[in-house]
Amino acid sequence: MSKVYRGIPKINPPDLSSINNYKQYKKDCDKYVEEVVNFCKVNYGDCCKEAGKEIQFQVHDGFARYIIATLKPVRLIHITTGDAYQFPYVYRLTAADIRSNIVQNDALEKLFS
Repeated sequence: MSKVYRGIPKINPPDLSSINNYKQYKKDCDKYVEEVVNFCKVNYGDCCKEAGKEIQFQVHDGFARYIIATLKPVRLIHITTGDAYQFPYVYRLTAADIRSNIVQNDALEKLFS
């Protein structure tokens, strides 16, 4: 069973007021994700080599995105930018499921890069 956090205190997602300017909103979203990744790597990197990696699951016309904080126990941070889709079975994920997702995403990235 995994625990999912909506965000990290003092690291705020981009303000939706800039959504009319897509380029700026995209830049703000990328910066937000980078800050969350860095937070996870710095705070949990010693106990979890996967800390800071992103996993994603296809939902409707987009993806539900999560950043790994720890895998023992499973703790994920939901990325609430864009459509902010949520994977309906995220609370059932195990460490093995997450490692499998990382391998799949890496293989797809390598295939299409």
